[in-house]
Amino acid sequence: MHQPSGRWQLGLTMALTTATMWGLLPIALKGVLGPLDAATITWYRFAVAAALVGTVYLARGGFRWRLLRQRHLALLMLGAVLGLLSNYWFYLMGLDYSTAEAAQVMIQLAPLLLIALSLWLYKEPFSPRQLLGIVAVLAGIGLFFNLRLPQLTQEMTAPEGRYSLGLVFIAISAVTWALYGLAQKQLLKDFSSQEVLLVIYIAGGIAFLPAASPLDVRQLNGLQWACLAFSALNTVIAYGAFAYALEHWEASRVSATVTITPILTAGFVFLGTPLLPDSITPEPMNGWSWLGACLVVVGSMTTALAQPKTAA
Repeated sequence: MHQPSGRWQLGLTMALTTATMWGLLPIALKGVLGPLDAATITWYRFAVAAALVGTVYLARGGFRWRLLRQRHLALLMLGAVLGLLSNYWFYLMGLDYSTAEAAQVMIQLAPLLLIALSLWLYKEPFSPRQLLGIVAVLAGIGLFFNLRLPQLTQEMTAPEGRYSLGLVFIAISAVTWALYGLAQKQLLKDFSSQEVLLVIYIAGGIAFLPAASPLDVRQLNGLQWACLAFSALNTVIAYGAFAYALEHWEASRVSATVTITPILTAGFVFLGTPLLPDSITPEPMNGWSWLGACLVVVGSMTTALAQPKTAA
């Protein structure tokens, strides 16, 4: 079993880098949605990531493709590919219909679903503190959307309701990420996390190309180019920093640190709206909304840090 180096300061720095990158990501994606469609943005993200990570592996001697000749590993890899590709697609579709803050709060369902599925499939232990954390997250989500409840209630009977549809897409994105996480858990016995991601990046670049319109980037202005470039580099930097954090710090502490992402997104939107009023649409928030966002973060931290009960 891997043991962290104990250099917790470096691990904390890398975990905060990951949280910051993920906190900024939905804002950058919103900045380029419209001029580019979801398929084109997703293709660029996967293509750039595949090129960068693939170059690193070529320099190191190449990827261990022969392992995928084993049927069970090939099926697990296919599950991971379909899960993360679907996650990227539905997240972006949901973000197009909602706001950056709403997307980041809703996507916190992903790790909770991964825990629930792990309990069911792998019979992993569970603790009362983890249950308390899950309840806090769900209560926080409800409080966060308190100002949207009349709109959401109305849209339940209105097929054209876009905001509620966006939240549904984000929820589906969380489910597909959890399925990816289950597959990756098993793949990590034979592959590194970056090897799994490289396969996914290549598959994503191939799968989204037929639906993408790469030449549409010619219509982007300077700010939109910056948003696209940041979105494309974000995955490589964020996941690279996350993996590096795990080398030096305990996984539970790394996971707890990155749960501050929704608060960071809300803060970035608050600071960025006056500077870029035409590019950022903030989520309407009151005191209950901020309390809900904090509950989501605290609940996620509690779930990540809680020690499961050991079997008797």
